[in-house]
Amino acid sequence: MRYDPAPADLFVRNREKLAGLLKPGSLVVVHANDVLPTNADGVMPFKQNANLYYLSGIDQEETILLLFPDAREEADSAILYTRETNEHIRVWEGEKLSQEQASERSGIGSTKWTGAFADDFARLAKQAEHLYLETNEHARADNPVPTRNDRFIRECQERFPLHKYERLAPLMARLRSVKEPEEIAMIRQALAITESGLRRVLDKLRPGFGEWQVEAELAHEFLRSRSRGFAFPPIAASGANTCCLHYVENDQVCQDGDLVLIDVGAEWGYWNADLTRTFPVNGRFTPRQRAVYEAVLRIQRHAMSILRPGKTVKEYDRAVKDYAAEELEKLGLLTAEEVANRSEKNDPVRKFFMHGTSHHLGLDVHDVALPHEPIASGNVFTVEPGIYIADEGLGIRLENNVLVTADGLEDLSASVPIEPDEIEALMAKQ
Repeated sequence: MRYDPAPADLFVRNREKLAGLLKPGSLVVVHANDVLPTNADGVMPFKQNANLYYLSGIDQEETILLLFPDAREEADSAILYTRETNEHIRVWEGEKLSQEQASERSGIGSTKWTGAFADDFARLAKQAEHLYLETNEHARADNPVPTRNDRFIRECQERFPLHKYERLAPLMARLRSVKEPEEIAMIRQALAITESGLRRVLDKLRPGFGEWQVEAELAHEFLRSRSRGFAFPPIAASGANTCCLHYVENDQVCQDGDLVLIDVGAEWGYWNADLTRTFPVNGRFTPRQRAVYEAVLRIQRHAMSILRPGKTVKEYDRAVKDYAAEELEKLGLLTAEEVANRSEKNDPVRKFFMHGTSHHLGLDVHDVALPHEPIASGNVFTVEPGIYIADEGLGIRLENNVLVTADGLEDLSASVPIEPDEIEALMAKQ
């Protein structure tokens, strides 16, 4: 394994917390994600189902987790099924986890090969009243291709039509939104690797540098640090590309006098970082660039000052946009009348700051959470205001990752260069 996994105690506690939310007589089943095809005999890199990983710590394909806290036999209360190594797999793919290794990594005493699941489930489902099954209910999810969990739901409902079916997703969203100390440690490591990558770019960036070279320098630093790589496709957008929120082509040359907006995160042990910095290609901000940059920085600091337990994300975002309106007026982008007449349906701020200020961060970059629940201690958020002026080909976004605490927040990315003077000083040392 390339990365250092989280300790098994974390996954044991995660399962215990879930058990406390289940109805009496409940059976939980979560399947691994599929290995997805590309073309010919190619496949995409495997990415584990995040809820399965959260509950087991196993990142191997064809894994199944069965939880039955009220089982008649203790051995049936938690069973982990993993893929068995045969001679063909050993030669072509390498050894899979042994049952002992799966038990050590997950903290589950009862481990079996995947082939044993069907008989066990048929036996245990007859003892259960409620079946909690896995679906992807993220607000931004688009699920055109049925997953292993989707297929299992259909099979299960055909075989056991009179059971009471329950949604696992809301329970997992509630649990995963509040991070355990071990999770924070994993995110800190992902951030440390990301910071190293951004500092590497700062050391090499200059006019004529390709956006693809920015991506390459980040990839080099991430991989040499034993990260599995990018948490999401990296954005290295220069010039007018800085105004495209999800620009990922990274195929243009960084020109003298332009900015480059880098939105990137390393993954560490399945937990993710998500940082954005905007650097001057030639090492010096123009007066206009600096004015907009400092406005974005003030918006970010204001956002951090009000990100506290108790507010909803919607209330918090609205307050940040109110502050951003004042900054946009100072920059001459909005008139006093436009600011005074803003409404939720007609807000001119959206022309220049069109995305949300923050999202949850964790096992998923846009991590799961209950959308209307108030912000809580233990939440990890991005704080990422931006100003994008398409007419000037000028876009600036600054993104930090923060841990909400009982009385405020901790900026987990505070050491990543963000002050314009510090950035210029670092680039002057090239």
